[in-house]
Amino acid sequence: MRIRPAAPDELPALQDIERAAGAAFRDLGMSAIADDDPPALGVLDRYRRAGRAWVACADGDRPMAYLICEPVDGSLHIEQVSVHPDFAHRGVGRALLGHASDRAAEQGLTGVTLTTFTEVPWNAPYYARLGFRPLDETELTPGLRKIRAHEAELGLDQWPRACMRRDRSRSGGRT
Repeated sequence: MRIRPAAPDELPALQDIERAAGAAFRDLGMSAIADDDPPALGVLDRYRRAGRAWVACADGDRPMAYLICEPVDGSLHIEQVSVHPDFAHRGVGRALLGHASDRAAEQGLTGVTLTTFTEVPWNAPYYARLGFRPLDETELTPGLRKIRAHEAELGLDQWPRACMRRDRSRSGGRT
């Protein structure tokens, strides 16, 4: 497996990965999440042009997963990480998160944050196993509050959600 920056012509494949990965939410009664559109090509390209869109590749450099992120209040915030179900349970997501942690350390950021569903097995419980901890309300930075407010506007709060963080000192970069 190789992790590298996403290429412009791969952005539709990232949308396909997102659709395939999202389908599993249907089995949890979260059809709205399963049916949600992936990030638009323009959004993905904005992350790519900023150097914050990475793909994990195998089989002749074909993307099997991706991660997009951006700095938020001194941390690197994971906006989305998705692994195609054909490549699940192989450490691909862990590798992408480790790559993001390394980039955060290189940029002098204090850690990595994300928002996630608390009761979805491959969400908060998975991230906790990777060293992320839930943030209580008093720990939310202004940027994280803004992200959570936007998620609430989108209706994501109909299922329990949380902000989580892995400090650079705890993760040591790579997981």
